[in-house]
Amino acid sequence: MPHAAAAPTLYAPASPSSPSPALSPVPRVADSDRRRTSASVVLRSVLEHGPVARSIIARVTGLSPASVTDYCARFAGLGLIREAEPPRRAKGAGRPHVPLDLDDSRFVVGGVHVAVPYTTVALLDLRGRVVVERRLKHGSTGPAPVLARAADELRALLDAAPGCRALAVGFAAGGWVDRETGTVVEHPLLGWREVPVREMLGAGTGLPVHVDGHARALVGAEQLFGRARGSRSVLHLFVGNMVDAAFATNDEVHHGPRSQAGSIAHLPLPGGTEPCDCGRVGCLQAELSERTLCRRARAAGVVDGVNPMRVVDAAAGGDAVAVRLLVERARMVGRAAELLLDVLNPETVVVTEIGIMGRADCLAALHETVGPDRAAAVGPTSFPDSVLATAGGAVALDVLYRDPLGAVARLDRACAEVG
Repeated sequence: MPHAAAAPTLYAPASPSSPSPALSPVPRVADSDRRRTSASVVLRSVLEHGPVARSIIARVTGLSPASVTDYCARFAGLGLIREAEPPRRAKGAGRPHVPLDLDDSRFVVGGVHVAVPYTTVALLDLRGRVVVERRLKHGSTGPAPVLARAADELRALLDAAPGCRALAVGFAAGGWVDRETGTVVEHPLLGWREVPVREMLGAGTGLPVHVDGHARALVGAEQLFGRARGSRSVLHLFVGNMVDAAFATNDEVHHGPRSQAGSIAHLPLPGGTEPCDCGRVGCLQAELSERTLCRRARAAGVVDGVNPMRVVDAAAGGDAVAVRLLVERARMVGRAAELLLDVLNPETVVVTEIGIMGRADCLAALHETVGPDRAAAVGPTSFPDSVLATAGGAVALDVLYRDPLGAVARLDRACAEVG
């Protein structure tokens, strides 16, 4: 199982014979941070603009041509980027620039998302596209069997894709997820408490594992691959069985102490009437949960069971009651978005909710509720067909694009320890 490597020594203490004190470690730490940041902006420039010439990368990043050339050579050697087909040479003198592009044929990341009824396991390429996806219905919701089965399925998916090398595994779930310790601190609907996910999935896969909450993971995915690319501030509202939010400014997702930021389940929703387990009435999660939607649909005779997609299917088939339930829910989601907009005033708001993702009337209800001045900033997820798989994989891809050289080094260490 991969273990965290010991922290490198940043400086040596001065010897008694030294004529002056040892240099402060601060410049070296800054240099390390600067190198990591420079590597990140170069790789992200290739992702965003490729195929792209090195000269353009230098211009958009502000780095020197020599630095860009050095980082690009290292990325090419690692298999993260490749030379694209050069443009046809125009008449006249001069050597055409050979553009660079992301090499999405060699590496993948694993993605694991644990929801209340099932686990989604997937492989994603470096552009955040889902290569293959499996849904594993829970027989037991205990963390040990759920994570062991997810690890087994990931290994099976990788065995079926021998030409791809997995860089890491990303794990996402709702509830309270601590990124730093790799732990699901609390997921009340699953009954999970203090589950060491990083350790358990790492033991089962032999790969580096990165862990985060699904709302925060999807903010990262939107900034890297979706409609929020280039936005200075992004709010993501996730409305499923769990209701969570995440907020990012200048490409940094706010986690807060022990990653507790984004816990909005018990915020009061104006006009809410649903009793909550906490003893109050009108909490966001009690009002908006898919469990509540399904219970209301059963009471109205629309569907049986607890699968919210059956409500969506009934609405698509012309059931007026199902349509009403979905549109009313979208309006309530709009009220929740209004609350967060008033507090955070983000440039972009992304909503993940089954009706808003797929129905124009639900999206219109959301926009009507937030008002015409804000409607243009509010829209559905960029990944409607693979949102849970994307959430899991995005956790690992976010780490890659923030520290690409470190991500490959961690993989090599993990493989050395396993091998």
